[in-house]
Amino acid sequence: WSQVVSEAERIVGYPTSFMSLRCLLSDELSNIAMQVRKLVGTKHPLLDTARGFVYDSRNNLQMRGLVVLLISKAAGPSTAELSFQHNMVSGIYSSQRSLAEITELIHTAFLVHRGIVNIGELKSCDGPLKDMQFGNKMAVLSGDFLLANACTSLAQLQNTKVVELISSAIGDLVQGIYYENSKSSENCLTDDIGISTWKEQVFLSHSALLAKSCQAAMELAKHSAEIQDMAFQYGKNMSMSHKLHSDLQPFVKESSSDTMAFSLNCAPAILHQEFLGRDAWIKQIRWSRHPCVSQQLQEAIKAGKGVTSAIDLCRCHGNRALAALESFPPSEARAALANIVYAVTRF
Repeated sequence: WSQVVSEAERIVGYPTSFMSLRCLLSDELSNIAMQVRKLVGTKHPLLDTARGFVYDSRNNLQMRGLVVLLISKAAGPSTAELSFQHNMVSGIYSSQRSLAEITELIHTAFLVHRGIVNIGELKSCDGPLKDMQFGNKMAVLSGDFLLANACTSLAQLQNTKVVELISSAIGDLVQGIYYENSKSSENCLTDDIGISTWKEQVFLSHSALLAKSCQAAMELAKHSAEIQDMAFQYGKNMSMSHKLHSDLQPFVKESSSDTMAFSLNCAPAILHQEFLGRDAWIKQIRWSRHPCVSQQLQEAIKAGKGVTSAIDLCRCHGNRALAALESFPPSEARAALANIVYAVTRF
């Protein structure tokens, strides 16, 4: 994955690890960073999010902006924009680079907002109550600050269709995260949502921002509606594959000495439930609430058809993403976009 990302960054001529640097080094955010240091010694999630800004080669926080830059270069200028080619750097318009930064700022803002903990569920080992309350305030304020910066930059693009697309993506994110939070309690673990509903919810919380950002990048270069749709399809299906790949990790890791935590609302578990039947699944969940049995539940899901079906689904979305790329001319950028798909569909 790191090799694929490094090669992609070389192609776009833009190290995306510095994509949000202008914002992260601003006086306002430097002040926020100083305040976040007060949380050291607690288990507030905001600390892990802050560490991820500095280094996170495994999950790569900047993946979304990188894909926007790559698809912008793969598409190139449209015939309507040929006279403005002198505004391009490494085959990408400055407005498209701004859009990539906006996409990352929005994603980062929502990551920060997700670092809000339920005070009522805290344990004494998590840290002093006043520190955890302070951490929640910082998560709200710093997330809002990043989102406000993104919206200001979005308005400066002066393209109403792009503003509409990215605004709707923010709405999708809010809806998706609201659903995730409503399913976080134990009482909701046995909801029979099915894989089709899971896909709809994952699109909102994980795919909508990237899909609509890819489409917006095509709009900024005045590409046709058909090319815009292909860019949308690539962003949607690649991010669906990325999410499925992430959900599968606890079940496909070769080193199984430590059991990785997994959600009962992940794709392999939901597909396992569909094959197993509702009653048998509820029975397995009831047993799994005892700590000694949770590993047995993971093994049961591994032994069933849920994992292989999730792998097939991951590859299916990957193939759709690759099919969408066929609309773009062969280039290094298109090859890099394909390599990203291969990286998240290989098991």
